[in-house]
Amino acid sequence: MYIVIEGIDYVGKSTQIEALKKIYPEAIFTIEPGGTEIGEKIREIVLYEKMDNLARMFLFLADRAEHAAKVLVCNKEKMIISDRSLISGIAYAYKSADRQLLAAMNRLAVYETKPDLCIVLKIEDEQTLLKRMITKKPDEVEKEGLLYLLEVQNEIIEAASLLEIPCETIDATLPQSDVTERIKELIDDYSA
Repeated sequence: MYIVIEGIDYVGKSTQIEALKKIYPEAIFTIEPGGTEIGEKIREIVLYEKMDNLARMFLFLADRAEHAAKVLVCNKEKMIISDRSLISGIAYAYKSADRQLLAAMNRLAVYETKPDLCIVLKIEDEQTLLKRMITKKPDEVEKEGLLYLLEVQNEIIEAASLLEIPCETIDATLPQSDVTERIKELIDDYSA
């Protein structure tokens, strides 16, 4: 089963992934961008170098293709839990191209491998998101600002729907342990 934890920056994906590693020690945990040796190099470039948005999108696609080949396709019989997926690829690039074209390019990049379940951590309250945003130095994507991130948050759900991936949303402002428990319930229900 291939499960993806989605959401914009600052919603607590990394924290939840660390908690899930203790609950599912047999699972393969990965991240996009950066889940492979080449992906780590691409991650540094796309997050910390200034560049054209279209160029950034194509680098994300390159990472996604390498990740699919080296992690997703060869482990499809195992439980894979990923921090981001092709869903983010469509959502974050929504200004660069038509949704249908973005979906087609991302499906190609992942060899048509789609998550079985998408769990979106979502923050509705702008003030809560702003408070979290000032806790760290923003990367080049985060520098697009609050409104962009809020738009991407909605685009994530749209992209999952477009790809016909089952999608569940969790309020990321809940206590961390409550979010973890809800994620566990969803994973266990879908994998039963």
